[in-house]
Amino acid sequence: MAKKPIRLADVAKEAGVSHGTASNVFSRPGLVRDEVRERVFAAAQKLGYAGPDPRGRLLRAGKVNAIGVATAEPLSYFFDDPFARAVMSGITQACDATGAGISLVSAVNEEQLAWNIQSAVVDGFVVFCLEGGSRLVDLARERRLPFVALDYGIDDQSISTIGVDDVEGARIAARHLIELGHRRFAVLSLALGEVTAGAISWDRAETAVYAGTRDRLRGYSEVFSAAGIALADVPLFETDNDWKSTAASLDHIFAAPEPPTAILAMSDRVALHALDWFKARGIAVPRDVSVVGFDGVPDGLLSQPPLTTVSQPMIEMGRRAVQSILGFDGTVRRELLGLEFVVRGSTAAPAR
Repeated sequence: MAKKPIRLADVAKEAGVSHGTASNVFSRPGLVRDEVRERVFAAAQKLGYAGPDPRGRLLRAGKVNAIGVATAEPLSYFFDDPFARAVMSGITQACDATGAGISLVSAVNEEQLAWNIQSAVVDGFVVFCLEGGSRLVDLARERRLPFVALDYGIDDQSISTIGVDDVEGARIAARHLIELGHRRFAVLSLALGEVTAGAISWDRAETAVYAGTRDRLRGYSEVFSAAGIALADVPLFETDNDWKSTAASLDHIFAAPEPPTAILAMSDRVALHALDWFKARGIAVPRDVSVVGFDGVPDGLLSQPPLTTVSQPMIEMGRRAVQSILGFDGTVRRELLGLEFVVRGSTAAPAR
């Protein structure tokens, strides 16, 4: 027969104290005299009692003091992607300040993702909305816990979000290159919806499912049009925000007789891959081609040359996301944080 588990009541009986006194020894030891505490601890050790199950206390309190951080990407995303790492820095800072824990939630398929979201022992979710963002939001809603979406790509006024003005950020990046004198451009886009990767038309870009991608393309196109640059003359390639699709896009773009003198990359990760591609082929940045990213990840400061970029307040986004969960009062909040344009060594006037 299985051995009967030792309960706190058994310890109290062995030590000759009340159940309430034994409970205070483990939860509020300052209320109990030293000699009583020692007697209760001795009884617990004798009986093999490890202490009260913290899950019971957490359930009674209605809080577990932990934040779930969710993505439909593999778990490696949190460690490999420079944007995710920067946001996670803000999340961990906020959790450290409040003593809250963090549970990373990801999955390699939708079935596993649903299980992981449903079974996570957390007070709410911070949702990284990349591909699969709408499914993540649906799953978070089903838990009936507070959640906040970062850079959510679909227009939905019913959920709390934290993001930036993507249209204006793109305008700033394109305007910088125009003012330097560039007239030949190419754009490396993030996913418009389900990633296909490769050349796309600007008409197709207007129907993008993801609002963030659509808004950045709109910002670029507005500046091009104002400068008298026909969109038909600007190659536009969708990437999967990785090396393979970025390299394939640049292979096509720079096979043209007159390649662009400036690249607008919709993420710093794509821009950094582009810098590596240029270096491997002896194309000098910024002498032969200028590159502008979008995010402001720390890696951009260390690249060669350092990356000019539209900088999002990623650490602040992480902090505010945690505060939104821990201080949730039932209000839907949609925050747009400020951008900073950081000019570094990857942009210059085009060679004459």
